[in-house]
Amino acid sequence: MTIWSRIAQVLQAVGAGSAGLLDRLVAAVLGTSEQRRGVAFTVAVVALSAKMARVDGKVTNDEVAAFRRYFSVAPGEEPSVRRLFALAQADIAGYETYARRIGALFADEPTVREDVLEGLFLIAAADGWLHESELVFLERVSELFQVSPTAFRRIKAHFVQDPDDPYVVLGISPDADPVTLKARHRELVRSLHPDMLIARGVPAEFVRIANDRLAVVNAAWAQISTERGL
Repeated sequence: MTIWSRIAQVLQAVGAGSAGLLDRLVAAVLGTSEQRRGVAFTVAVVALSAKMARVDGKVTNDEVAAFRRYFSVAPGEEPSVRRLFALAQADIAGYETYARRIGALFADEPTVREDVLEGLFLIAAADGWLHESELVFLERVSELFQVSPTAFRRIKAHFVQDPDDPYVVLGISPDADPVTLKARHRELVRSLHPDMLIARGVPAEFVRIANDRLAVVNAAWAQISTERGL
């Protein structure tokens, strides 16, 4: 059973009220603690995505499509995602509530928090622009996730500046020696491996984020290693 199917089962148990969406959904889940954790993570990500998509005043079709594409929604499960997206937009809880929840769920997993942040950047940029209000939102989410300023700048650079700078992608100085560069690449590859994320409790539907980030990291390393003859 996918995470979306599990959420679909409990959506009927959640009223259309506009408060405490995440807590009401998780409370309605019957299953293991890991399954409840997966639902909590999924609902928090959907809520953040929904609230981020309208932070510039409107939700575009491009932004909704970006969410559905990036978070691997199977065609038969789209109605549940649409309903959850709509409920999240109506929830009176602020986005900070959901950002703190993800930060707490993955307090010891900075890679997961960075993955979600990059997914939010992708949705924000789906309409072709990163509005100032969206950047403010993303920076605040980054703070609540306790993502380091360096990591935030690295992710932001993929969308608003120097997206092709391989050193920015790897988050390392161009002056780094070959040993340090190789160690940094190995570290990123290990942390982004999909099997590692699933083992840490990230629902499989969200592993596409890690796959995409891993491809970017490997492309950056290939460019550096070619230029330096490593």
